[in-house]
Amino acid sequence: MSAAPERIHPALWRGSQLIPRAGRCAPAGHPELAAELPGGGWPLGALVELMLPHPGIGEIHLFRPALAGLAGTAPVALLHTPYPPQVACWSAWRLDPARLLWVQPERAADVLWAAEQILKSASCAALFCWSPRAVRDDALRRLHLAAQSGDTLFVMLRPAGAAVQPSPAPLRLALEPDAAGLRVTVLKRRGPLCAHPLRLSLDAARAGVAGSAISAPDHHATVDRPAPAQAEPGRLAPALAD
Repeated sequence: MSAAPERIHPALWRGSQLIPRAGRCAPAGHPELAAELPGGGWPLGALVELMLPHPGIGEIHLFRPALAGLAGTAPVALLHTPYPPQVACWSAWRLDPARLLWVQPERAADVLWAAEQILKSASCAALFCWSPRAVRDDALRRLHLAAQSGDTLFVMLRPAGAAVQPSPAPLRLALEPDAAGLRVTVLKRRGPLCAHPLRLSLDAARAGVAGSAISAPDHHATVDRPAPAQAEPGRLAPALAD
């Protein structure tokens, strides 16, 4: 075979190397993580899976640079979240809370349907979906196919035990809390195995995009709006956040 298999076809690459052309990517925000991701960032228009021991370990904070790099006014969808989003946090990150779309389906079966519709519409800059406990392989394939119809940053957050299940996702990561921030293990990527886990400091992402400083959230920040009413299944909350 040629020394440069990508010259034969863009979809070809050597298994000992990261795929040289990964399409459009959102910034990873961490140099050590970018070095292990094909294309140097989070792939757009593809299924990305994160395996978590439990929600709230910094999984959204990890994508803070990527969200800051998604230009425009397209919504960022939060689907089937384990906790209500927080406006103050997103505002402190200099992300416009008005762009957030919080969708909380009544039934677990509706979660995957809603995700597929959002992806097919290609109307959102990003979609973070906290998956139901059990997701069949064919359902994941449908979502990955729907994601390829646009450039949405599509992240599905799943329980840690889902790591042993097959998946069409080209990128799968396992996250664990760490004293510095997060311990990240690359379970699957288009390239060789990543033999060592990564330790990422979430504070390191405060540099933001293009070196612009982003202040840390103020734990005593005031919110200049009434607290939103508790969201009910099947309807949107009046105020949206992270």
